[in-house]
Amino acid sequence: MDSISRNGSSGERAPARILVVDDEPPIREILKFQLENAGFVVTCAGDGQEGLERTSTDLPDLVLLDLMIPQMDGYEVCRRIKSAYGTRHIPVIILTARGDLDEKLKGLENGANDYITKPFSMPELLMRVRNVLQWSQSQREANPLTGLPGNVSIERELTQRIELAKPFAFIYTDIDNFKAFNDYYGYAKGDEAIRRTAEILTTAVAGSGNPDDFVGHVGGDDFVIMTTPDRADAVARRVIALFDEATHRFFEQEDLERGYLRIRKRSGEVMKVKSLGITLAIVTNEEAPIRHIGRVADIASELKRYGKGMVGSVVIRERRKES
Repeated sequence: MDSISRNGSSGERAPARILVVDDEPPIREILKFQLENAGFVVTCAGDGQEGLERTSTDLPDLVLLDLMIPQMDGYEVCRRIKSAYGTRHIPVIILTARGDLDEKLKGLENGANDYITKPFSMPELLMRVRNVLQWSQSQREANPLTGLPGNVSIERELTQRIELAKPFAFIYTDIDNFKAFNDYYGYAKGDEAIRRTAEILTTAVAGSGNPDDFVGHVGGDDFVIMTTPDRADAVARRVIALFDEATHRFFEQEDLERGYLRIRKRSGEVMKVKSLGITLAIVTNEEAPIRHIGRVADIASELKRYGKGMVGSVVIRERRKES
């Protein structure tokens, strides 16, 4: 199994870096050897002060931290890592010979992400390391408003689907009239509408898509879905049904009764917004190959512009043929 990696400056996946903090040289050597064999880059520290300094200067992707270490015990090291702005995102796995519940709870209360008792099984430790790194990576890449995967994950997922050269459908979704809605009701109400849209997309995919389909949040009111061409239309129709059903809940009662929002533009012109809609632009490689994510983005943008000129929620599907 490959180690969990992170993006390098060239776009390639660089091995994750792990800092081992333990005062016993044999333990450090064993962990360094095994972790490097598993594909990780490993540095070591022999006491708490050195471990804290290395964490701050080298910014590892994960810290394996013994509790009983000189200079500063593991509890304090963990607490300081998690309380500092620059390092609080770094996951910590505590290693210790103390296995009683109170000690475990104390470690977790100080911010530890996981806990392994010595003597430990190396396969178990490697699995826990991979799991925590995977969780940490997904947390860093997630959109903070919706919790959905963000742009880094979207790009990686689309690149993988293109490289596999299997049939895929990329659905770009955008809420119609959202800026006017957001200006009228304010950011809190706008955020509520975006979170509800994220729920609608995941519900539609769960009900009409495949188990390995993908939903991501580009930002603002823009989302993407990746599925297979045979499920794309069903997913899109389900999104529209759920969205149009939920739209009235986004509006205040008096605005529903009036039938529209009155929004004054900077020019002084009053615009009447009757409802929110959603545009879904479907791009597939079914009829013609796609070899780069930029091509997907270009086609999706063109389809979206066309769809935004229509009234109400719409699905626009690409009709491109291989020449």
